[in-house]
Amino acid sequence: MKFKYILLAVFSCSMLVNCTTEQNTDFQISGNQVGKLTKQSLARDIDLIFAKDSVVQDTVKLNFGNGASKIKIYEKGGELLLTLTPNNDSIATIQNILINDDRFVTEEGISKISTFKEIKDTYPIKKIISSLNNVVVLLKDNDLYFTIDKKELPESLRYNANSKIEEVQIPDNAKVKYMMVGWD
Repeated sequence: MKFKYILLAVFSCSMLVNCTTEQNTDFQISGNQVGKLTKQSLARDIDLIFAKDSVVQDTVKLNFGNGASKIKIYEKGGELLLTLTPNNDSIATIQNILINDDRFVTEEGISKISTFKEIKDTYPIKKIISSLNNVVVLLKDNDLYFTIDKKELPESLRYNANSKIEEVQIPDNAKVKYMMVGWD
């Protein structure tokens, strides 16, 4: 009789542990997914995908039939989660995702509050592109990319948009300005 109770207690504990270890993927970034979005998500389904959140679209563009230029996803509490840019295909999917919320994190633990050192220690860097005010860090074999403000760079690199910036020239403690995902 006692064996039944012990077996029941062990089974109950294991079920409780299994239930609590399920991971919430609402803020997980992986290869083909950002939170509730996948590469195959259609722009027209955004209201359904984010039914519990607030979806704000550019109504002027929608009224003229060109589709929304930007779609902003707000949490019900008012926090901006994501800014989405659909492509212009006849069946539009999401082309670019700007990660606005710190809770979105990759499987490797990188988020928009990560430093350049954390990024380069986690991912191989494919290319660094310099613009007037920013540098864009593209990763090898990854749709994720980062923008770093040139204010984070040494002063000698800040004012020339055409200068080629190397990985070693970006300080380890440089903060990410934008974290984005670009899907083709």
